[in-house]
Amino acid sequence: MSLLSTTPMLEKAKKNNHGIVAFNVHSFDSIFWVLEAASELKSPVILQTTVGTVQSLGAKNIVEVVKAASEHYKVPTGLHLDHCTDYEVIKEAIRAGYTSVMIDASMHPFEENVRQTKQVVDLAKSLGVNIEAELGKVGGVEDDIVVSEKDAQKAVPAECKKFIELTGVPTFAPAIGTAHGIYKGDPDIDFERIAEIAELIDVPLVLHGGSGISDEDIRRCVSLGMAKVNVSTELKNAYSIAIREHFENAPDSLDPRAYLQNAKEAAKVMVKSKIQMVGSEGKVVPSFV
Repeated sequence: MSLLSTTPMLEKAKKNNHGIVAFNVHSFDSIFWVLEAASELKSPVILQTTVGTVQSLGAKNIVEVVKAASEHYKVPTGLHLDHCTDYEVIKEAIRAGYTSVMIDASMHPFEENVRQTKQVVDLAKSLGVNIEAELGKVGGVEDDIVVSEKDAQKAVPAECKKFIELTGVPTFAPAIGTAHGIYKGDPDIDFERIAEIAELIDVPLVLHGGSGISDEDIRRCVSLGMAKVNVSTELKNAYSIAIREHFENAPDSLDPRAYLQNAKEAAKVMVKSKIQMVGSEGKVVPSFV
């Protein structure tokens, strides 16, 4: 199964009132266990990498491994470059075979954000590659992009409508009170703002900072139009904690096949819980693609 543009995947999810989880993968083995879990639940899925992961593993290598894994598990799969501020890295990812890219110019004034986003839309849309952009500022840390709590800003609905009209971007991530990483307190999700934005624009919305939010709140976000839900920190933590616990319980058990198997199983539990949370379980049917 070839990699899919996430545009039709997310449009279909929005139409059918369910979400699709985008899981950040940081290593080649994580690609396989995310897709294995998605296959077992018959769910479409999006794999995404940060710029740091691209620099670590190589865009072409990532694409080839994701293609092989998606063909093996026969899962509708999109491959997304998340939070990229560098136009040259975006071009590299598209050339390598990524099916979705995010241009993150949200730290700039509105007009510059529009200019940079439209530049990527003009490059990628004609190639069938999905483009994602952000308005407002999601707090937290994503690779070397750091937005403090005081600098986080929620998107203005009227500006969101204007932004879509000016750029033609097919998927859109408005800042609505979530943050990257694990929350220190309860997340301040502005559900009324999501509903207002969804009323003004037709494109699928993207929820950044999906780790650590209750299932109930995620489901509410999806019901309001958040078709793509990003999960990174919870998945990474589940994997790493399983490895740590392996060595705490058996410090002399140094066979990678043992501790990586434990990590894989812990991560798969997390992947499945998120897939079930957004309602995409069982959505792989012949008519999907």
